[in-house]
Amino acid sequence: MLTVAPPDAAEARCNATFEALMWSMARPGDVRELPEAGLTSIVEALIDRECVAYADSPDLSRQIADTGAVLGDPATADHLFLDRLEGASDALAGIRCGSALYPDDGATLVAQVAHGSGQRLRLTGPGIDGARDMALALPAEFWAMREQLCAYPEGFDLLLVDGRSVIGIPRSTQIEVL
Repeated sequence: MLTVAPPDAAEARCNATFEALMWSMARPGDVRELPEAGLTSIVEALIDRECVAYADSPDLSRQIADTGAVLGDPATADHLFLDRLEGASDALAGIRCGSALYPDDGATLVAQVAHGSGQRLRLTGPGIDGARDMALALPAEFWAMREQLCAYPEGFDLLLVDGRSVIGIPRSTQIEVL
């Protein structure tokens, strides 16, 4: 008989984080709860030595390096971790959006963004029943930049974190600024 040890606390946290991220991408605009506040648990769940990642925080950069992942610049990163999107237009200008042949080469942008305040948005697309209205505190030029950089199926995915809450917005989601 095969016996499997139960997950330890770190593995259980990673599993819960990964599940929250997966469901947030499957249901764009839904708020999911992370086991811990901030971006640390997301680095722990997503990043390994096969990834190239970028972080604007020295602490997250050290954590990424500890996973064995390559620390890269925003243009080469599979995952970008930003504490703030304000003033990050240079980092985002070269974000990987994949190609028509390989749209899955687009990056995932993980950023701290306040939910429930700021720009009013309407989300439509796969995983959304009709439309979903919400507010996110993003810089005014962010959605125009995303639209300019990305023509579906090309694009980048978003994981927007506010404390322990995360909202996923995949590249397939259409955004209308209200």
